[in-house]
Amino acid sequence: MKLEDGRILVATHNKGKIAEYADILGNQVDWLTLEAVGISDDVPETGDTFIANATLKAVAYAQQTGLLTLADDSGLEVDALSGQPGVLTARYGGPGLTFPQRYSLLLQNMADVPDVHRTARFRCVLVLAAPNGAILGTTEGACDGVIARAPAGEGGFGYDPVFFLPEYGLTMAQLPASEKHRISHRGRAARAIAPLLLRVSGKPG
Repeated sequence: MKLEDGRILVATHNKGKIAEYADILGNQVDWLTLEAVGISDDVPETGDTFIANATLKAVAYAQQTGLLTLADDSGLEVDALSGQPGVLTARYGGPGLTFPQRYSLLLQNMADVPDVHRTARFRCVLVLAAPNGAILGTTEGACDGVIARAPAGEGGFGYDPVFFLPEYGLTMAQLPASEKHRISHRGRAARAIAPLLLRVSGKPG
């Protein structure tokens, strides 16, 4: 099935996410950003799961613009905090904080957690919606690691500097971008949905 106007709207204002999708999927897809279509408002993330929030965004922006829309919701699940911050990852600690302030608060709250119990994962859910808001597909990706004792690395964004990958001996922020995209939650979810994106956009695989 090929839908008319094969461009795909990426339903985020997060420039880090947009850059990651462009790096992961390259020119396989004709991307549009919210800014490019004149949208400055955010869809309220009122769901209590990643898939609920991703669906809310995909459907709302698809119906508003009449475009194929790819939305994600993603976050950090820390086992010692019973899966928190989860869907509240981007709002952890309250409004107005920078990400360094948010992950500094996370490290503070985990100061007494021993290394063996600092396991965590990044999780990403992607939802693709048709211009009428119908859901065309969903994918999920996860990446396991542990919460570091201190931030390290300049790459990536968000909580990457405190997400330590034991198999590399590095944080996510210290990995080369190509390797991060290969193993990251967002990279895995994006590659899983890529065949569907190509089919509906009419781009050759």
